[in-house]
Amino acid sequence: MEHTHQSSWIIPFIPFPVPVLIGVGLFLFPTATKNLRRMWAFPSIFLLTMVIIFSIDLSIHQINKSSIYQYVWSWTLNNDLSLEFGYLIDSLTSIMSILITTVGILVLIYSDNYMFYDQGYLRFFTYMTFFNISMLGLVTSSNLIQIYIFWELVGMCSYLLIGFWFTRPIAANACQKAFVTNRVGDFGLLLGILGLYWITGSLEFRDLFQIVNNLIYKNEVNTIFVSLCALLLFCGSVAKSAQFPLHVWLPDAMEGPTPISALIHAATMVAAGIFLVARLLPLFIVLPSIMNAISFIGIITVVLGATLAIAQKDIKKDLAYSTMSQLGYMMLALGMGSYRAALFHLITHAYSKALLFLGSGSIIHSMEAIVGYSPAKSQNMVLMGGLTKHVPVTKTAFLIGTFSLCGIPPFACFWSKDEILNNSWLYSPIFAIIACSTAGLTAFYMFRIYLLVFEGYLNIHFLNFNGRKNSSFYSISLWGKEGKKKIK
Repeated sequence: MEHTHQSSWIIPFIPFPVPVLIGVGLFLFPTATKNLRRMWAFPSIFLLTMVIIFSIDLSIHQINKSSIYQYVWSWTLNNDLSLEFGYLIDSLTSIMSILITTVGILVLIYSDNYMFYDQGYLRFFTYMTFFNISMLGLVTSSNLIQIYIFWELVGMCSYLLIGFWFTRPIAANACQKAFVTNRVGDFGLLLGILGLYWITGSLEFRDLFQIVNNLIYKNEVNTIFVSLCALLLFCGSVAKSAQFPLHVWLPDAMEGPTPISALIHAATMVAAGIFLVARLLPLFIVLPSIMNAISFIGIITVVLGATLAIAQKDIKKDLAYSTMSQLGYMMLALGMGSYRAALFHLITHAYSKALLFLGSGSIIHSMEAIVGYSPAKSQNMVLMGGLTKHVPVTKTAFLIGTFSLCGIPPFACFWSKDEILNNSWLYSPIFAIIACSTAGLTAFYMFRIYLLVFEGYLNIHFLNFNGRKNSSFYSISLWGKEGKKKIK
């Protein structure tokens, strides 16, 4: 097992040959590489499976011994500046690596068929694989500067994936909006890192927490300045996890392909902000003002995300605002000091929301078969209804995800959300009332999605049908043996 820990540095690099080989193949043998493009899905899935096995092995060791393993080496040899790189394996790393790899491999398998007819198939798998590499590097980092490097790589991959269909102006604008908004938070993160280095002279987590705690205990540092640096670090998490007020990029990010929404904006990238707060919790917990700010931002995001979700017609944007609200629950839990509850809800929500997003991709494809390629129509829930006959398996999977997200026992999110709500009563009755009320709103908008999509009738309004310039109206009853068609 010691040998396994010593080899843990390879985790982020196991999938790395895939984007390299695709790039070399496109450069040297472009025609053959494009003709055999589907063969590249296999090595992507196979190598990520190896990472899953590695991560599970580390996780089992964590369960049995709860040990922390860290290895660092010097990048620069200078008396004035010591820059070290390394990796840190603890319970948080093992949990996040399993989450990233399991959701990632399911999305890759799904994407093989979903993106089959897209001309950017190879580019898509290259971006997705590089994104998984960046996330794995982020969660295994042992210091703040290393986290910042992978943090920016994750942001770059998100920019490329959101703007995957860059020829569409709306997608190009969405990726730019996400990029600019996240740069605001990332600039704050960089300032916070520099400020803490100026105070402590170290960027390693263990040394950083110990030095700050000793300085505050001995009253040898300005607490206001330390709190400001901690708040700037938190700004990076606010942007990456779409917390108020830097949440505006998340719904527009749905312009990318649906598998990207499932991987990045439901399970992994938005979880990076929660991961960072969890990693830095020993620093935040000695600063009560920062903990209060985290919980306050969390409860505002909970309510804002849920209320915005109620008003949405686009199925993917509805799920995006739902993600924002659930991330608010996690941030609220971290602000209350409920570390286990926050991570528990992070895991249960990631799998539930990934299931819902992948189900929405199946729904959108079914609608495109009826109305043709038109995101304004194929993603509009008002135009849906009665799709049970067309996608019965998707209906069952979507219903299970809905039950889980709504917190209905015995599904997964019930246990995690219930723990957060229980802890909120001990922390603040006002916050608890708001959180419980928002849980009711979650059930409302999730069952609203389900009923609009799968129950009732399919009603589609569209223009220029069969070359006609007049408006046409379809009313197809999927409950009967034959549908009705009426053109005005």
